[in-house]
Amino acid sequence: MRISDILGTAWEGMWANKLRALLTALGVIIGVSAVIIMVGVSAGTEATIADQITSLGTNLLFIRPNVTTFRAGAGGPAGGGAAGGPPGLTYDDAIAIGDEISGIEGVATDRTTNQTVEFGGLVVEGVSVVGTTVDYPIVRDVPLGAGRFFNDNDLEKANKVVVLGYSLAQDLFGDESPLGQAITVGGVRLLVVGVMDEKGVVGGVDFDARVYVPITLAFKKYTPSFLARFQGDMVTTVYAKVSPDADIDNVILQIQLLIAQRHEVSLEELPVSVSTQQDLIDTQASTSEAFRNLLAGVAGVSLVVGGIGIMNIMLVTVTERTREIGIRQAVGAAPGDVRWQFLVEALALSLSGGLLGILTGVGGAWLFTELGGMRTVVLPNSILLAFISAALVGIFFGFYPATQAARLDPIEALRHE
Repeated sequence: MRISDILGTAWEGMWANKLRALLTALGVIIGVSAVIIMVGVSAGTEATIADQITSLGTNLLFIRPNVTTFRAGAGGPAGGGAAGGPPGLTYDDAIAIGDEISGIEGVATDRTTNQTVEFGGLVVEGVSVVGTTVDYPIVRDVPLGAGRFFNDNDLEKANKVVVLGYSLAQDLFGDESPLGQAITVGGVRLLVVGVMDEKGVVGGVDFDARVYVPITLAFKKYTPSFLARFQGDMVTTVYAKVSPDADIDNVILQIQLLIAQRHEVSLEELPVSVSTQQDLIDTQASTSEAFRNLLAGVAGVSLVVGGIGIMNIMLVTVTERTREIGIRQAVGAAPGDVRWQFLVEALALSLSGGLLGILTGVGGAWLFTELGGMRTVVLPNSILLAFISAALVGIFFGFYPATQAARLDPIEALRHE
């Protein structure tokens, strides 16, 4: 029996029972579309996070203190060094990185606390007060909207100046210019010298709802420590912007060697970690990949359910067409021809469901983006995977009914009513 005859017969069988064929393929349609949509949502989330990390600045290094532990007999945190060097990460370390490391365009620090901001009877609680340095707008790619950022003189003298985030400035001053106005931040009266441009929420941080002060002022007024005279003023993070033409791995090594020298420890005992934006993206990607695989697996269950539906309806079809099978065998059809006929019908059902599922999945992903405000990225390999899975489902679950049809005795089949 020619393949064209087999395909023609399969199509005639499906067309004669259009509604039943559609309902049978529905499980495959749902499974394929669910795989495409779920993978698309996960990939879109991963791409959004990567864009957010990149938008924080380009060629960035994140230098953060490790979780410190106390060493027996050391009398202080690990990483302090045998000779009692400062633990963790200090403001002096940030200055040294900017002064001594080649291939760096700028260095910014971060020491954040939450304070109450007041102006003219308006009170905003829980505002993030970021103590940082002069290079912050350049390093973190947070442009200035009006006025100025603080300068070296403000930093050196711990001047009581503040730069407002975009939305916080609007909340406090409305349409009026905040420049030259005095506000109270955590009980300290500060002069507004600038307003940042609109940045929005990036990585879960609302940059527009923050205020920025010189880090020296933050140490003095918001995060005082009696240990500072011994171990230095501690900072949460140091951001270093690497020059585009510099070797980032070489810059990282320079920083590690510098910190090790300053803290009088070996590289193995380094009290800080140095990571790149790509490290953060890769970490997030590995988490997203595991989540994506889980979603795809859950969606794949629908394909199995669809396959069971195909096997069920094909067994019914074999029973209904027993006499037809007997006639075909009587006029010369071999058992292999009968097997192929029903296997191709099952495969046609699953592939039809797969094609409709692809269209539904791509359309559903588009609707998620347009109506739900959720970014989706339809991956070509997810479409290919879903379509191949649909084909395998048709072959796997169609083989048993096709074999049952091929094993029918022609004489018994002809007697069947």
